[in-house]
Amino acid sequence: MTLKEFFADQQGLVDQALDRFTPAGTEHPATIHKAMRHSLFAGGKRIRPILCIAAAAAVSDDKTAVMHAACSLEMIHTYSLIHDDLPALDNDDFRRGKPTCHKVFGEAMAILAGDALFTLAIQTLTCIESADAARVVALIRELSFASGTVGGMIGGQVTDIEGERQPPTPELLDSIHRAKTGALLRASVRMGGIAAGGKAAQIEALSRYGEHVGLAFQIVDDILDVEESSEALGKTAGKDAAQGKITFPAVYGLDRSRAMAQEQCRLSHDALLPFGDGAQRLHEIADLIVQRKS
Repeated sequence: MTLKEFFADQQGLVDQALDRFTPAGTEHPATIHKAMRHSLFAGGKRIRPILCIAAAAAVSDDKTAVMHAACSLEMIHTYSLIHDDLPALDNDDFRRGKPTCHKVFGEAMAILAGDALFTLAIQTLTCIESADAARVVALIRELSFASGTVGGMIGGQVTDIEGERQPPTPELLDSIHRAKTGALLRASVRMGGIAAGGKAAQIEALSRYGEHVGLAFQIVDDILDVEESSEALGKTAGKDAAQGKITFPAVYGLDRSRAMAQEQCRLSHDALLPFGDGAQRLHEIADLIVQRKS
């Protein structure tokens, strides 16, 4: 199976599970569930869930808790996008080529849809019935810390907002993106390892991979915001520069940023050596992240 076929297969499985775990659009109160589903099923690549699934496969054949973990990651990611797009933050009208949640349902409902997806993510993990309690608690801990304020996604978003119009320094850039984007990508592979019952050494190797692939992802994201069109990205291009965001091209320039992404990709491959052939998909995903155009 090619990587493209693997992605299509796993995206389908993740979407089916998300549909099962998320209240139907007809369930009362219907508006909030429609708003949640509008963004959750807007055509995302499912990078985080698929990283989770691939990491689990590198560790063992235990699939007990993997899909719950994968879906919880996508719920958190989608909630963050809904809130990012709000007028008070990035103020974007399009996401994944479709009108953003607040443009369709209004700001109040978009805020609540993000809140609801956060709580649904935790609820989804608590509904794992076939795994021991210690594994469930470890997954909840991993997701909540990666989403939180100390070295997590929300903390990175705060630093990003407060860093607008400040001089673009390497130190500030690093503090923003290791938390804002990197923490959840790192958690994706760690949660896959945890869900599959991985040993400490395996989780540590996955952590190193996640650190490097997460940084590569953000570097490429920043490059694409400069080089690609809004149509290709499915969101407004060039907003980073317009808003005075601290990005890799702003600090290092495009050529060095590209070289840095390639270096992070190489380091991510090195981190997977302990897994041998079992990490083939993770290797392929690292290359895809650096080579992508959207």
